[in-house]
Amino acid sequence: MQNLVSASWESVPTQPPKQHRIIAAIDLGTNSLHMVVVKIDPTLPAFSIIAREKETVRLGDRNLTTGELKPEIIKKAIAALGRFQEVAKTINAETIIAVATSAVREAPNGKDFLHTVEKELGLSVNLISGQEEARRIYLGVLSGMEFHNQPHTIIDIGGGSTELILGDSQQARTLTSTKVGAVRLTSELITTDPITNTEFMYLQSYTRGMLERSVDEVLANLQPGESPRLVGTSGTIETLAMIHARENSGVIPSTLNGYELSLKNLGDLVNRLQKLSNSERAAIPGMQDKRAEVILAGAVILQEAMTRLGSESIVVCERSLREGVIVDWMLAHGLIEDKLRYQSSVRERNVLKIANKYQVNLEYSDRVAKFAESLFDQTQGTLHHWGSDERQLLWAAAILHNSGHYVSHSSHHKHSYYLIRNGELLGYTETEIEIIANLARYHRKSPPKKKHEIYQSSLTKEQCQMVSQLSAILRLAVALDRRQIGAIAKVECEYYQQLRQVNLLIFPSQADDDCALELWSLDYKKGVFEEEFGVKLVANLEKSSLANSF
Repeated sequence: MQNLVSASWESVPTQPPKQHRIIAAIDLGTNSLHMVVVKIDPTLPAFSIIAREKETVRLGDRNLTTGELKPEIIKKAIAALGRFQEVAKTINAETIIAVATSAVREAPNGKDFLHTVEKELGLSVNLISGQEEARRIYLGVLSGMEFHNQPHTIIDIGGGSTELILGDSQQARTLTSTKVGAVRLTSELITTDPITNTEFMYLQSYTRGMLERSVDEVLANLQPGESPRLVGTSGTIETLAMIHARENSGVIPSTLNGYELSLKNLGDLVNRLQKLSNSERAAIPGMQDKRAEVILAGAVILQEAMTRLGSESIVVCERSLREGVIVDWMLAHGLIEDKLRYQSSVRERNVLKIANKYQVNLEYSDRVAKFAESLFDQTQGTLHHWGSDERQLLWAAAILHNSGHYVSHSSHHKHSYYLIRNGELLGYTETEIEIIANLARYHRKSPPKKKHEIYQSSLTKEQCQMVSQLSAILRLAVALDRRQIGAIAKVECEYYQQLRQVNLLIFPSQADDDCALELWSLDYKKGVFEEEFGVKLVANLEKSSLANSF
């Protein structure tokens, strides 16, 4: 496939190992915590599932007054995660990748919960946005189902949100996330058992209205004549399919992968579930653990989505977010080179997409990014010890640092923070987006201070240090292209440890250019860099021209 964008950074090439690798992925969902452990065959590349774990914790059962996660549920979740860790360790998993979704995203104490998990278990959990969740669901489904280059619509009904995705074998065209989920709707809209007709009709109309935007977005991205197959993934859809399969054939299917459920069959199930109490639903053969309480709301979400999409049937896929987390890890570690190759540049493509959206001068920002990367590389191991992951975040911030001009020139660095923070950068966790936004925020004016919002955000002490140091580097990179004409071709760093001094050798693009404005800007901005790294910075203009030295 043609590479649609050229990355402005380079990762360290990874040679895929010959032996199998074992990886675990954990999904902290609104209803349940799930873990999948897989064995990766890097020669294919592919993975096989060797273990699954699940515990219904109900993170979405939050305090009705404050919206916070309840202490007893936090305790239960931490215990479950500890058990998952032990299982992964027993199977010799080399690493555990964990993500948290809507319940933790929306809880005021959600980030405190994740900090507690890391402190007590040493497990780092990435908080991801609704769109990022949708992207990884897409990757998971694509890993378990052949699309044959045809468009498919994917629906994932979770406890707190529902993701609707339109994609083909190459890319996701539409990624949406809506705040309707089986647990959320049950707790907020259902107060009777069995449900009354009045509540049921309101449940249907509310769900229909909430799904309207996502459905319209999917339909708007269909080409004339396209009729995508609908794929369903999640416990709700699997449970509905299991009940139908058992009652239709009397046999428990060995796998639900590829099982087809018609809209008519679903309608019959909804009508039946509506009339039953929780205890009666729990007695239905095939009803999964603790699913009876929330299955009606989940079934209504599916019915309304299928009706609005015009889909007469849905096909089950047993792979979803957890498997998508695995695929995303494989992409990031160079274990997938051909299939899904387009996905591997998702970070760069989305940074450039945001840059275009806010009319960033890409020629200029690319020069700033290259200066920032050069300064990062030349000071690595002496002034700082950040690695390739942090370097990539610096690149993203450098590309987007001036995006705030789209709002206003005045205080544009603060506007840049807001636009990046709310720009749905796919491929990044919420914490990584926060870091990128803060790096852009502090490329000028005041450096980070303890009274600033950065220290009240979800960033750890180490991450705050990263922002302070990398934003100091970004300041110098911006100064090196003060006139935005590419006046400086190259910069070289010389570090004298005993003197605690850094000499910057500045090579102009044109031999007769004294680069006076760039040198003035460096002198004006170097104070933050000097204070942050405890060095003296001296800039010297070299006489020889080194045009095109990047």
